Amino acid sequence: MGTYGTLEAAAPVLDALGDPTRRAILETLRRSGPSSVTKLAGQVPVSRPAISQHLKVLGRAGLVEHEPRGTSNIYRVDPAGLDAVRQWIDQFWTEALDAFADHVRRTEADDRGRS
Repeated sequence: MGTYGTLEAAAPVLDALGDPTRRAILETLRRSGPSSVTKLAGQVPVSRPAISQHLKVLGRAGLVEHEPRGTSNIYRVDPAGLDAVRQWIDQFWTEALDAFADHVRRTEADDRGRS
């Protein structure tokens, strides 16, 4: 299965999202689009230095990317950032659907056996 689809691949993203301020920053970027630290600090109730530290964590987890623009950086959500978590969670759905399909097959076989 490779590294994707494993908890190990998803863990850095889950850890980064474990903080409510980081979730608020990510949600603000998702809703408002690319933003500077100053603009984010006006929308999320923490200081600019705190925003910068949270953005570093989100960046290391692959959830945000940035580009230099003049003397500041513009941050945006990295659309691929949740891929590892999505693939890890999809395993649960796949297992549940497989179990359901097995149940349906057994039930149909039992019904045919009674006919």
